[in-house]
Amino acid sequence: MMFLACCYNDPDMLIDPDTVYPTRADCPDAPKSRFKPQPRRTLSPRRWKLLFNEEGCLDAAGMIKRVQRGGIHPNIKGEVWEYLLGCYDPKSTTEQRNQLRQQRRLEYEKLKTKCREMDTTVGSGRVITMPVITEDGQPIEDPNSNGGARASSVGVEQQTSNATLPKEVIQWKLLLHQIGLDVNRTDRTLVYYESQENLARLWDILSVYAWVDTDIGYCQGMSDLCSPISIILEHEADAFWCFERLMRRVRDNFKSTSTSIGVRSQLTTLSSIMKAVDPKLHEHLENLDGGEYLFAFRMLMVLFRREFSFIDTMYLWELMWSMEYNPGLFSMLESNTGTSNANDENTLKQCGKFEKKNLQAAKKEEQIPLSVFVVASVIEAKNKRLMGEAKGLDDVVKILNEITGSIDAKKACRGALTIHEKYLTTVKAS
Repeated sequence: MMFLACCYNDPDMLIDPDTVYPTRADCPDAPKSRFKPQPRRTLSPRRWKLLFNEEGCLDAAGMIKRVQRGGIHPNIKGEVWEYLLGCYDPKSTTEQRNQLRQQRRLEYEKLKTKCREMDTTVGSGRVITMPVITEDGQPIEDPNSNGGARASSVGVEQQTSNATLPKEVIQWKLLLHQIGLDVNRTDRTLVYYESQENLARLWDILSVYAWVDTDIGYCQGMSDLCSPISIILEHEADAFWCFERLMRRVRDNFKSTSTSIGVRSQLTTLSSIMKAVDPKLHEHLENLDGGEYLFAFRMLMVLFRREFSFIDTMYLWELMWSMEYNPGLFSMLESNTGTSNANDENTLKQCGKFEKKNLQAAKKEEQIPLSVFVVASVIEAKNKRLMGEAKGLDDVVKILNEITGSIDAKKACRGALTIHEKYLTTVKAS
C-alpha cells in the first residue's frame, strides 16, 4: 500500500503535457489535447528505471504492459520510442547500447558531412525554400546576387570543378527546397518551431534521409512524421535513426509510380476489412463512390496527424507501436527479414496485444499494420451518421473531417483490436 501511495503521489504525474509542448498564443484554434499522465497507468520515469536490470537489459513485457495501459510520460518519450521502433534490442546491456549509439552518431555525422559537401546549407542553421538547381544540374541564379548562383546551392564539388554533377546528386538537390517548404508548414502551432535552429534541425534530418533513401527521397507528409521525433529526442543523430526506423514501417506508402502511390494498397486492404466486418456500411460507401476509401488517404499517409492534436498524436502512435511490438523487432530490422515466426510462450508474453493475435493466428501472408484497423475503427465509430446523413462522397468527407480533435486515442485503438479480431474470425471462416 505504501508503494501504491508513493506512485500515486509521484510528482512526475502532475505534469501537464501542454506545458512541455506549448502552443503559440496566436493559434487558439489548435486542437485541444486529451492525454494526461495517469498514476499507475502511464509509464513514468520512475517505473521506466525499474524496468532495467543491473546490466541494463529491459523488461520488454513490463514496458509494453504499461504503455498499452496509459501511454508514456513526456520526459521519457524519446527513450521509450527508441525501443518501440526497434532502435535497440531489449536484451542489450547499457554498454552495448552506448557503443551502438556512438557508432550511429558517427555514421550520421559522416552522412551529414557528405550532404554538406554537396550543399553548404546542410548544418548551417538555415533552410532552403527556393529551387537551387535545374533538372540538368545547373545552379539557379540568386536574384539578389547580380547573376550569381545562391551560395548554398554550390557544394564543394562544384566550387572546385565544373564537371557535371552525378544524377543522384541532382535528384537530391532538387528535393531540398520542397523539404524546406514543408518544414516551414509543419507544426507551426507549436512554440518549439518559432526557433530557426529547430526548423533547421528538422530540415537537416529530412535532407540527410533523402540522400540515404534514394528510392523514396522525400515526399510530402514525411515532415509530419519526423517532427515529433525531432522534438522529443535531444540528439539530432538519435532522432535521425529513430525516424529511419519509423520509415521502415511506412515507406511503402510513399513509393509511387506514374499511375499510383503506395498507400493505395493499404486503402484496398481497408476496403476488404470494412467489407468483412461491416458489409452494410461498406456497401453504402460503395454506392456513394467511396468504395476505394480515398477519403482515408491522409489518415494513413501521416498517421492521423490531422485528426489528433500534437500531443494526442504521440499518444496514439505509442499505443499502436506498443500493441504491434515484438521483442525480436531489433533483430528483424538489423537482418532485414521483416517478420518473426517465433510464437513461443516467452516471446508472446513480451508482444503487444495486436502482435500476439497475429502470431497466434499464424498468418503467413504479409501482416496488415494496426493503423489500417485504427482507420476502420474511426470510420465504424461514425457508422450511424454515415449511414443516415451521407448522401454523397462530400458528406462522407465532411463527417470524417469533423472528428479532428474529438477522437479518444485509446478508444480508437480498442476499437481497432475488436475489428482486427472480428476480421481474423471472418477470414478464417471464409
